Amino acid sequence: QVQLVESGGGLVQSGGSLRLSCAASGMIFSVYVMGWYRQAPGRQRELVATISSGGSTNYADSVKGRFTISRDNAKNTVYLQMNSLKPEDTAVYYCKRESRMGVADFWGKGTLVTVSS
Repeated sequence: QVQLVESGGGLVQSGGSLRLSCAASGMIFSVYVMGWYRQAPGRQRELVATISSGGSTNYADSVKGRFTISRDNAKNTVYLQMNSLKPEDTAVYYCKRESRMGVADFWGKGTLVTVSS
């Protein structure tokens, strides 16, 4: 079955960096748009970034210039490089396989990122 397993979260000081990884299995990874989303305490889940099968990227305004999404289709993995982290980036970060041609979207379980001031 489909699995998305996030890793790389943790505690970092303001201004620091983290790289999140999402390893996919049970699916043809290369054909799907993949996304990173986040949910802060008391807030709705929001889009962070997406990357198409061809490598086109899209970012939330709040992370443009600081975060970079990438993918390695040979490793069935999508990454989120997060630089210049701010306390407001604190959230649970989720990997998502976007829906495609009638196949439903699918979420990972998330990884917690905490940025201290």
